[in-house]
Amino acid sequence: MQRWRGYEAAPGGWGRSVVTIGVFDGVHQGHQATIGHAVARARELGVKSVVVTFDPHPAEVVRPGSHPAVLTEPARKAELIEALGVDVLCVVPFTAEFSRLPAEAFVHDILTEHLHAALVVVGDNFRFGHRAAGDVALLERLGRTFGFGVEDAPLVAEAGTVFSSTYIRSCVDAGDVRAAAAALGRPHRVEGVVVRGDQRGRELGYPTANLLTHRYAAVPADGVYAARLVRRGGDPLVAAVSIGTNPTFSGRERRVEAYALDFSGDLYGERLALDFVAHLREQRTYDAIEPLVAQIAEDVERTRRAVS
Repeated sequence: MQRWRGYEAAPGGWGRSVVTIGVFDGVHQGHQATIGHAVARARELGVKSVVVTFDPHPAEVVRPGSHPAVLTEPARKAELIEALGVDVLCVVPFTAEFSRLPAEAFVHDILTEHLHAALVVVGDNFRFGHRAAGDVALLERLGRTFGFGVEDAPLVAEAGTVFSSTYIRSCVDAGDVRAAAAALGRPHRVEGVVVRGDQRGRELGYPTANLLTHRYAAVPADGVYAARLVRRGGDPLVAAVSIGTNPTFSGRERRVEAYALDFSGDLYGERLALDFVAHLREQRTYDAIEPLVAQIAEDVERTRRAVS
């Protein structure tokens, strides 16, 4: 898959293409259906498939301080999109100037002049241009003017619930990682670099990897979870994960700490990923160390059963 920074990166002599556009945070089942449809149609037409996405999230530019929790970091999003068979990922820098681009100019400059769209595939709720003034109906009218077709991919739903990034964020925020996984089509992932913490886990017999996550990462609600710990170039490990402030020790800083079962070694400085499988329990405060250690032992066994 080719990766372009900006639509201006389209090479000279670029032919026709099938284009789909969106933030695609999470690359959830709805996104997969839309992108998959674009890829299939491109192959039928004998042209390239192009996914256009944006960085940073448009909300942060249009409404500073409103950046939503991020379900997939840029590198992970690119990997997931590539796995769908896309030919080109075009990441458009979303600036204040770009946000003011009228809908008609958006279509002319990006879809027609640079990407030479033969077909544009979007979701039913697609909006574009300054103040999100453009919708699918306008895109269809402009397509007739500029010579490209428009196909909308139906929203994906289960039991009446439409899968969307907003819905998945709400599941993660509530700690319902199973529902999030159902909508994503895979476990929700949180990534980070292992940094030194208070080392209390080591003192209790359960050394943990303390993850420094991205400031906007969609971290599940406080609690204890069963997860898979993914290391670069290594086999996944089973991990019991604690998220919260360590109330037993009067902690104040919210942390993500993972105890890797059946592992001995040094993870400091490594970039790890946690794929959340199940929520085990809420955070609790203990009056003494002994009941805490007993509870951790139980959490570890429950994690082993949940992930195996």
